[in-house]
Amino acid sequence: MKSKAWKPDIKYTIHDDYAIMTMVEAGLGISILAELVLRRTNYDIACLPIDPPVYRSLAVACKDPDSLPIASKRFIEYLQEHKNELP
Repeated sequence: MKSKAWKPDIKYTIHDDYAIMTMVEAGLGISILAELVLRRTNYDIACLPIDPPVYRSLAVACKDPDSLPIASKRFIEYLQEHKNELP
């Protein structure tokens, strides 16, 4: 006998992290959020790790790299030079 795959009953889709945490605090559901946004939260919510951990790739995008301010160019260079050291 095959069991049916579980499918979440999604009622809301929110993109603002603080609105999400407010709704979770109000008991309206659960969410998966980035660890950085959860580090300094004053919300009364439980933050549990995901097992196995989930990772994502990040990218830098700009319209015209040649028109970037020098500080932005240096920051991008730094990221490229140190990408293997970043968490």
